[in-house]
Amino acid sequence: MTLTLIIGNKNYSSWSLRPWLAMRQFEVAFNEVQIALYTPESRQQIQRYSPAGKVPVLLDGTIAVWDSLAIFAYLVEQFPNLPWLPEAKAMRVIAYSISAEMHSSFQALRHHMPMNCRARLPGKGMTAAVQTDIDRITAIWRECRQLCGEHGSMLFGQFTIADAMFAPVALRFVTYDVCLDAVCSQYVQAILALPAMQDWLKAAEVEAETLPNFNY
Repeated sequence: MTLTLIIGNKNYSSWSLRPWLAMRQFEVAFNEVQIALYTPESRQQIQRYSPAGKVPVLLDGTIAVWDSLAIFAYLVEQFPNLPWLPEAKAMRVIAYSISAEMHSSFQALRHHMPMNCRARLPGKGMTAAVQTDIDRITAIWRECRQLCGEHGSMLFGQFTIADAMFAPVALRFVTYDVCLDAVCSQYVQAILALPAMQDWLKAAEVEAETLPNFNY
């Protein structure tokens, strides 16, 4: 099996990070194709791989899978022996649910605090709606850590898809210097310490593209 993951700018593309991080953590071999986003040619270039015109896209031979949740579902199916999700049924249900919630929710946070790995913008973008999103996210993190904290430093102890889904949020909290309690701060530091995350951040640091709209 030869997999190829189509991604956007590592400094800015939160959706690209999610499957990239999970595949690296679980040592799933793949080729990487990076397309600069927000250029006049971006959508046309991505549409060579996906009719949606958005990243990420996973290619498996002639099969194209787009949207992060669909990519994860495909990977779980193709690599069933890897621990993509918690083993216990009750924890799997929670992992599925919070991953879907992350996928569909938190629009205020996404809009006002876009991912920008290189920047440090303390206090920027904070609104009442953003704080509501932050409160919900941190409540999720605390609940998961309370349930599974003794098994490791990730949400369910060991790394799962749920951690990949929330990893870009951890980066946002660093960029905008969001005030966190001890449990959530320790979780952010654990995400940042992942070797794959360190590789992503190093690559983001040296990217040439700068998008001013992501610096507000």
